[in-house]
Amino acid sequence: MPFKALNLSAPIVSALESKGYVQPTAVQQKAIPVILEGRDIFGSAQTGSGKTAAFALPLLQLMSSKQATHRGVRTLVLAPTRELALQIGDSFRDYGKHLGLKHVVIFGGVSQHAQTTQLRNGVSTIVATPGRLLDLMDQGFVKLNDIEFLVLDEADKMFDMGFIKDIKKIVAKVPAKRQTLFFSATLPPEIKQLAASLLRDPVTVEVQPAPGSEVLVEQKLYYVDKINKTALLCDIIHEEKIHHALVFTRTKHGADKLVKALSIKGIKAAAIHGNKSQNVRQRALDDFKTKRITILVATDVASRGIDVKELPYVFNYDLPDQADSYTHRIGRTGRAGASGFAFSFCSADERLLLKDVQKATGKQIPVAEHAYMMNLSQLGHPQKSVATHQSRSGGNSNNNFSKRRRFSRS
Repeated sequence: MPFKALNLSAPIVSALESKGYVQPTAVQQKAIPVILEGRDIFGSAQTGSGKTAAFALPLLQLMSSKQATHRGVRTLVLAPTRELALQIGDSFRDYGKHLGLKHVVIFGGVSQHAQTTQLRNGVSTIVATPGRLLDLMDQGFVKLNDIEFLVLDEADKMFDMGFIKDIKKIVAKVPAKRQTLFFSATLPPEIKQLAASLLRDPVTVEVQPAPGSEVLVEQKLYYVDKINKTALLCDIIHEEKIHHALVFTRTKHGADKLVKALSIKGIKAAAIHGNKSQNVRQRALDDFKTKRITILVATDVASRGIDVKELPYVFNYDLPDQADSYTHRIGRTGRAGASGFAFSFCSADERLLLKDVQKATGKQIPVAEHAYMMNLSQLGHPQKSVATHQSRSGGNSNNNFSKRRRFSRS
């Protein structure tokens, strides 16, 4: 089914074609017609499914086809992080480039001057993180009296980050007569309760991974002592001739420490996390997208919104504290039908985290060996102790580990 079949206007279809997009994804096929009908949506879709376009395209169409009777803001999109807000803003810009609609992306960590200047000049859409938006509302720069369309993207992550009170304050200023689009990757009871309070007779749009789609990301698990993780990472990078990879750490300090270690080894790397200024984070992301650096090291919160075309590799240097973050992490690769590779390192103190991940995904991550670790074992290095933990980590780890297998693209 082409985008034309979804009753999108010629200017929007033209913008899509200029980006090389012809066929809508599953979530776009389901959501766009419903949104164009004016219905509320309760949406859940996997990472990399094209969710942003699923709401940006129909909202641009609705705003362009219905003449505004006022100069106020018509669409408000709330997102948990700066990176995701910027990504959504890029989508509104790219897809709406022939429509003459203006938008502004509002987030903290930078001077508000440029944002307030855009607001004064008039915009139809605000994409914002909750904290900075509330700040500008309190200062009188933003009024939400004319909002027609409200979008909450990654509502579960906003809840995890403690934004729930801010969201309720913002929504209280939005007209009750509106169309609301609510998206969440996971659906804990708190999120369902929040959705129920915001939505009116919503249509549920849920897209499960297509049968066999999970093989697009080939996953490998390496048991390795914590002190040997960096050496193993460097060895795999050199052996596989990796020139572009996203690496996840659990902490900000760990991210900075890893970047320094990689730099000593001659591997160009940069880190993004909450302690970095917005300018530094954006520069690191731009350098990564243009491949001026090889490795981008990120924490989970900072990674939200990272969308790099044809990213081939993701490393879980540390396993995530939250099991559902694993799917989000590896979903940075294998996007839009492309294949990708996800490598996870597990030290002895991460065995329970691994158990949680495999329980959440319902699958055992295949265990791989590497010559570097085997050499350590043969030399009597403490690395040998890791093998004693494998059988306790679940699945058929011992059988896999006993086979000397090297990673291959075949």
